[in-house]
Formats: sequence, C-alpha cells, structure tokens
Amino acid sequence: MRFVTFQRNGEAGGQSDGDTSPGQCPDLCPGLCIDAQTIVDLRKAFALVGTGSATIGCGQTPICLLDIVRAGPEAVSICKSIAEKAGAGLLDDACVPADAVSLKAPIPRPAKNVFCVGSNYRAHVTEASRANSAPDKTPAYPVFFTKPYTCVIGPGDTITIDPAVSEKIDYEVELAVVFGKTGRNIPASDAQAHIFGFTIINDVSARDLQRRHGGQFLKGKGQDTFCPMGPQIVTIDELPNFADLRLRTSVNDQGRQDGNSGNMIFSIPALIESLSEGLTLEPGDILATGTPEGVGYAMEPPSFLKDGDTVICEIDGIGKLENTVGIVGSA
Repeated sequence: MRFVTFQRNGEAGGQSDGDTSPGQCPDLCPGLCIDAQTIVDLRKAFALVGTGSATIGCGQTPICLLDIVRAGPEAVSICKSIAEKAGAGLLDDACVPADAVSLKAPIPRPAKNVFCVGSNYRAHVTEASRANSAPDKTPAYPVFFTKPYTCVIGPGDTITIDPAVSEKIDYEVELAVVFGKTGRNIPASDAQAHIFGFTIINDVSARDLQRRHGGQFLKGKGQDTFCPMGPQIVTIDELPNFADLRLRTSVNDQGRQDGNSGNMIFSIPALIESLSEGLTLEPGDILATGTPEGVGYAMEPPSFLKDGDTVICEIDGIGKLENTVGIVGSA
C-alpha cells in the first residue's frame, strides 16, 4: 500500500507547529493511494467501513498517518480492506481526485528526531575524503546523527536558505525506513519485521556550519526546512527489493546523484541492529540510510544550492520528491 498525508487544495494549514501532537497537523488528512488519480481519505473510509475492535488514535478513526502506523497489523488489515472496496467503487464518498489535493510530508511531525546515517555509500566516502583532504577510510561502524522534527517539510514546500547563516547548502537523496514495530537490541535477522515501509528524504546540509562546529552534523543538518520528506510511504510488501533501488537527484534538471541502495556499506538490517543497541525504536520512527556520491560540495568546482533552484530526489518504487529553494523572508 501507498500512504500519504494530504491537504485539499484551497484549505488553510500546512506543516505542524510546536503545539501539535506528534503526526498531527491542522487540515491535513491521512490518505491511501488507490491509483495515480485517486486517494482515499482514511478518516472518512474508516467511518464508513467500521473498524471492529481496532483502537486508533483517540478512538476508532485515524487522525493522522502516525495513528495507523502505531496501531499495527489490525489497522493495516483494515486499510487493505479499504483499498479493495475503493478499488471496486464501493467507497466513492471517501475518495478524492489526486489533482484536487496537495501532498505533504507523510509524517509531518515525527514523535522523535529523524535518525540519520552518514558515510554509508563507499563512493560517497571517497568523494567526501577527496573534497575534505582527509584519509579515504571505510567506517568500521555506522555514523548516526539526528535531524529535529522542525526540519520536516513536504513535497512542493520551499527549502529556505539564509545567506547570513550559511552560503553552502547541499542536497542528499536518501532511502528512509519507517518503523512499524517497537524493538530494542534487534538482531539483523529480525530487522525486516520491524519495518512498516519506506519513503524519500532529502538530507539538506549546510556544509560550512557542519565544518565550523567541529564536523558534527546537528547544526549543519538541523536547520528549519532541511528535511524534505515524501511523497508517500510505500509498505515493505510492495518494496521487497529495497536493497536494490536506484536513487537519483537532479538540480534544475541537471543530474547530480545516481546510485543504488545495494551499494550501502551497512545494509538496512545491519543499520537497524546497530541503531537499536540499547535504544528503543518505536512505530513511526524514521531512519534515513545515507546518500550516494554526487553531492554538490564534492563537485569540481563545488556547486551549492541557490535561490530559485529546483531539487528533485527520486527513488524507484517510491516516486519523486520535488522542492524549490528560496531565500528566507523573501516574497
């Protein structure tokens, strides 16, 4: 299944603020893509089909997509039934045309910081080492960091840059795991059972801030709007080949990154095993798994994002995540 969070065109609202509960935003609805033209409003659909004994959110109607992820297999089973009924034309009252809505980040306000991995593609390690005049060494263990939930924006939203803060803004396409089951000390052999699905993240990075603050990641990668996410979450049953997916980035239609998830240094099961050591992962948690070669700061000469640029991150089987770049505070 393919889950989205959407807003009907013309309605007010958007990304969350600090007073909104995790996963929730005013005027945003959880949806299920039936085909390229049709999205099911899951709030309406759950009310129409009934939910049995499922407990979702505060009651039996999902307020947001995070409610469905947290509710587990029973909610997923209901969604499968909804998809079948909608496909058969039995839930027209809950269906909306795809061109009548705008997609937002699937989980606009994660409950935790977004977990991320650095240096997880060998060719990217090489290009980074060259650009930084550093030894070209494969990391012995995964390099983890996080991005605050305040970074998260959705498809079509603007990546804002402030020249007074940073002049070296970069892009990084990443395959992101959405967890669907609680776990701690998860062995790699069991990791797949903890995956709900996958989405795309653009790990936008201010390279000068990253270097200025001792090479640590939070400051340079934690700026507002620096975590575009979307356009949808594809459940793992529809993406069993997640270890062999093509990832691409273009800036103004110029190809920049072109890699494959099979080239990760640490596989997704290995990352989950390492991350979960002594750390509880919960449904709705998100892990961005690293970026392939082709980033802007490693180009010769370096090429950073600027006002008016259009960045498209694409992963086979998931779709395209497109965002424009704008100067903060500009009209």
